[in-house]
Amino acid sequence: MWAILTGAFLVLCGLLYMTTEALSRRRLSKEPDPVVEPRQSLEPRRQGLRFLGMGRNWPGAVLMFVGALLLLYGAFLPDLV
Repeated sequence: MWAILTGAFLVLCGLLYMTTEALSRRRLSKEPDPVVEPRQSLEPRRQGLRFLGMGRNWPGAVLMFVGALLLLYGAFLPDLV
């Protein structure tokens, strides 16, 4: 039972970590209105798909992988306690 609860906790933590990493990469300001003020900005126009890459998401993927292994261990192997 401990393996299933720990595995579920780790999978949820990994999912939350990856979600916060993806949402924290959004733009911090809204799109400027070109009619009112046509100025240059250092922010890119679009976010792109790099936020889905493994460069920043590998800790969340590791947490989810370890949690999945614990879930499989708890589901298929008998409890030793």
